[in-house]
Amino acid sequence: MPRNIKKYEVFQLAHQMVLKIYETTKDFPPEERYGLTSQLRRSAYSVPMNLIEGGAKLGESEFRRFVDIAIGSCAEVEYQLELCHDLKYLSDQDFTDLSENYQSIGKMLNRLMQTLKIKK
Repeated sequence: MPRNIKKYEVFQLAHQMVLKIYETTKDFPPEERYGLTSQLRRSAYSVPMNLIEGGAKLGESEFRRFVDIAIGSCAEVEYQLELCHDLKYLSDQDFTDLSENYQSIGKMLNRLMQTLKIKK
């Protein structure tokens, strides 16, 4: 039976963060439109998209695989935020807020993965 991923707290937070990433990156330099802006957005929306896709799968092992991919995407976002901050595309406050939220998402995803491994 497919899961209702939209009810998962980690999905809801990840979705809210995608919206925040889109809002924040709209002011990035135009020369980054097809570079860092695009990559950061893709990594950000990959987190909830993989949860949705994995949740639609019937097998636990498939769901774990998609959660694992979401964990990797979350780690990508964390590095990309650091790079954006170092390049002065993000204010200290935006960097702190976004980073803290993605660290929380990463912890939630790892807890979810541990739960899925126990259910094996």
